[in-house]
Amino acid sequence: MPGIIGKKVGMTSIYSAEGKAMPCTVIEAGPCVVTQIKTQDRDGYDAIQLGFGERKEKNTPNAMKGHFKKSNTEPKAKLAEFDGFEDLNLGDTVQVDIFEEGEFVTVAGTSKGKGFQGVVKRHNFGGVGQATHGQHNRLRAPGSIGAASYPARVFKGMRMAGQMGNARVKVENLQVLKVLADKNLLVVKGSIPGHKGSTVVIEK
Repeated sequence: MPGIIGKKVGMTSIYSAEGKAMPCTVIEAGPCVVTQIKTQDRDGYDAIQLGFGERKEKNTPNAMKGHFKKSNTEPKAKLAEFDGFEDLNLGDTVQVDIFEEGEFVTVAGTSKGKGFQGVVKRHNFGGVGQATHGQHNRLRAPGSIGAASYPARVFKGMRMAGQMGNARVKVENLQVLKVLADKNLLVVKGSIPGHKGSTVVIEK
């Protein structure tokens, strides 16, 4: 599907026609440059590679410098592939105006890292108040995680403490509330994954 690469600016709220406050996220979407055109004959599939964000030339590998030179553009910080585009050539620019107000989009990004977390925060165990798993004096403990001599192991997939966040997350069906083409801004209803300034991919 057609899409664009962007950067999460932050969250705010706007009012609907009925006067209801709606939480929304502001995304700096594009402009993106076409850095490669993949075809069925050469690559086995059809796609358009877009580049977004500036990258210092001294921090760019020589192979990537040559890659960007083919499209006559400066080194880009983020690359992503999309299909569904038509009549685009190397070096062309894709703007935020490919989206329309009222349509629904999918946003993918990397969620905020939470570090090593316990079962209450990570898996929504009852914890304090509900005293889950019969822990009369250890209210945030996970409780029993296995049986006795059989199976004599912990089953895979057991909900336990561990690393939380810092994973790729995709949120679907976010409504586009505003398209500010002159400022390359896209306002979508609801929240998207990632911290302020993180890179996201928006698809139709």
